[in-house]
Amino acid sequence: MKVLWIITLLALLVSFAKDRKKTHQALKIAFKRFTCILPAFITMLILVSIALYLLPDRVIMAYLKGQGKFIGTVIAALIGSITFMPGFIAFPLCGILLKKGVPYMVLAAFSTTLMMVGVLTYPVEKAYLGTKVTVVRNLLSLLIALIVALAIGICFGEVF
Repeated sequence: MKVLWIITLLALLVSFAKDRKKTHQALKIAFKRFTCILPAFITMLILVSIALYLLPDRVIMAYLKGQGKFIGTVIAALIGSITFMPGFIAFPLCGILLKKGVPYMVLAAFSTTLMMVGVLTYPVEKAYLGTKVTVVRNLLSLLIALIVALAIGICFGEVF
């Protein structure tokens, strides 16, 4: 992360050296857009926190492991769709769930929807992409995630 900050700072300094006026104007535009997106982003973080608080680990395990592979896959896809976490947290979490006996198919649905479907990011996406594109993107991502989960289930012998 520090490397990205250093690269960004160096790029900003180079831009400043090249044209101070344009750089200053670009920073004003960036700040204005940041302040516009901040309320939606904070709302999204609050919703994520509430969702994770309401879904304790034991409840997640009961639904993912104890309901059967197909129902568990659908539930995992729904949970992944409404949860917001970075990959460096999601993938180790999948490893933990795998050690607890959750099928690969269920983990594929969870991790794929977690990365591709954004129910909680809807307000932010809608602001930039519009309602139609956001809804279509999320529905296609959900469909693709379910297809990937089914393919993983077939490859690991969990379906047939």
